[in-house]
Amino acid sequence: MKKALVLILLAGFAVPVFSQSDTTSQNLEEVLIQENRIQIPFSKQSRNISVVGKNQIETTPARSLQEVLTFVPGVDVRQRGVSGVQADIGIRGGSFEQTLMLLNGIKLTDPQTGHHMMNIPVPLVNIDRVEVLKGPASRIFGQNAFAGAVNVITRLSEERNLRIQGYGGDFGMRGVNFAGSLPAGKYRQNLAVSYDESDGHQYNSDYKVSNIFYEGGAQLDEANEIRGMIAYTDRTFGANGFYTSAFPDQWESIQTTLASLAHTFQKDRFYLNTRAYWRRNEDEYRLRRNEPEFFQNFHTSDVFALEANGSYQSKLGTTGFGVEVRKEQIESTNLGNHDRTLSGLFLEQLVQLGSKTDLRAGLYSNYYSEYGWKHFPGAELGFQASKSLRFYSGIGSSYRIPTYTDLYYVGPTNIGNADLVPEQARSFEVGGKWNRSGWRGELVYFNRYSENLIEWTRSSDQDPWQPRNLNEVTFNGVEASVHYAINSNGRPIQVREFMLSYNFIDADFSGQEGLESRYALTALRNQVITGVLVGFGEKVEWNTKMRYVERMSLDPYFLLDMRVDYNRLGKLGFFAEASNITNEDYIEAGTVQMPGRWFRAGFMVNLE
Repeated sequence: MKKALVLILLAGFAVPVFSQSDTTSQNLEEVLIQENRIQIPFSKQSRNISVVGKNQIETTPARSLQEVLTFVPGVDVRQRGVSGVQADIGIRGGSFEQTLMLLNGIKLTDPQTGHHMMNIPVPLVNIDRVEVLKGPASRIFGQNAFAGAVNVITRLSEERNLRIQGYGGDFGMRGVNFAGSLPAGKYRQNLAVSYDESDGHQYNSDYKVSNIFYEGGAQLDEANEIRGMIAYTDRTFGANGFYTSAFPDQWESIQTTLASLAHTFQKDRFYLNTRAYWRRNEDEYRLRRNEPEFFQNFHTSDVFALEANGSYQSKLGTTGFGVEVRKEQIESTNLGNHDRTLSGLFLEQLVQLGSKTDLRAGLYSNYYSEYGWKHFPGAELGFQASKSLRFYSGIGSSYRIPTYTDLYYVGPTNIGNADLVPEQARSFEVGGKWNRSGWRGELVYFNRYSENLIEWTRSSDQDPWQPRNLNEVTFNGVEASVHYAINSNGRPIQVREFMLSYNFIDADFSGQEGLESRYALTALRNQVITGVLVGFGEKVEWNTKMRYVERMSLDPYFLLDMRVDYNRLGKLGFFAEASNITNEDYIEAGTVQMPGRWFRAGFMVNLE
């Protein structure tokens, strides 16, 4: 493993030697980070944020969003099989329950369990970019953005196009997707359909995943825009070892539906977005796949929400405001029937303190039908030392209420705890960003002090897992990253993109003597990621990705992935990619053995 780490670092220092400054350098300065209210360009953000653009999504050796996120610094994706058929995601040592997933600002939190938060009903080809906000985001997005938030952004195209992709590979992998845009006058619309399946890399690890995604919108006049979306995903899979190693024949089938309607009014210095959305998740779980009578659960959860978010620019700066009402309910053969109501108020202010310093501060006040009022203040301070260099610091508080699985689940190997109280944390970070001529660098230190952390524990192997509130947990960490990107300029051989990152996290756990921890002690300790995208002429792209991952109580591992594209943006293109080329033996979640070396290849047709 030490040799693997040295290899990654040598690759990181070697690549810049071959790269050159170029006037066609890519930058993110004008990308507005979508935070619902105050929208700030990426270069002016006083937060640790990673943006994964469409070019990166398309050239990464990955078949799913989950796999794409494995290459984002500080993000811990724990998959249970190929293509992320079910995966948990954590940020800065946080659990999968402590990360908020969003789609165009719509919260995808499921009241049943955080295991369903990555059931995003959008084919990968429709994603325009992904914004990963690290650190407390409760002041911006509300509760459950405990350790960070991931916002998936789609875009309505103004041009007609049709894209068809198909692929096949090891483990009986095959898939196809159709994505098209058909604007009609002022009305723009996208439709995408995808299907993926595999026989599985080991016994009872097969899966079938279907997605249907439609969005449309129209600019009614200069000030008013409407936008709607409806999406559906069906995931059925063998769940060998997903929740317990005692029953290798576990099976699960999940259907998620999402619908939303939004209106945006923007005129002069005033902006207001109102929206309503509904999310349903239906989950059938069997402990023995072919014996449903042995142990079977049916869960149906619904979320109904109304939101209004806006901003106003005045002599005092930019004021952001918002209100939300959210109804969560579940009908379950195991958890029972429950419902709860959440409502919240947002208020924040961005002010300039001189020509180089800015302060953004605010408060999110949330009312829970079960826990009463809770308040999440936070602030960020930024100092623009030069055109290329920015320093920042921030503080914030966060909060997470237990899921219904945490509270009420009853099974042979897992039992809920109705006496749980919500988690809460205080966080601090300080860092600096550098951006010049296609290069971006960032160094940040963070600290998170948590109280009443909810963690599944047990006293011995014979006892079932049960969640408890741990007294105190402190996370300290450092993230360092450098990224380089330029556009193609026709050179025979050109390094178009390069990245190198290192993350270190240290955790101090208190009050858990004699208890075995299920999730907390498997958080990241050391993570190194590097990648190089090389262009050969205008049509060939070769992307190499390497990762070294060491968790707190698991063996470290090194992964090497590659992808080659030919004529990716042309009318007919082809690709081939390979994962775990070094054939590493490793585990990311629970006791699920991840696949060794595997390959897939495919084609894409682009029509206008």
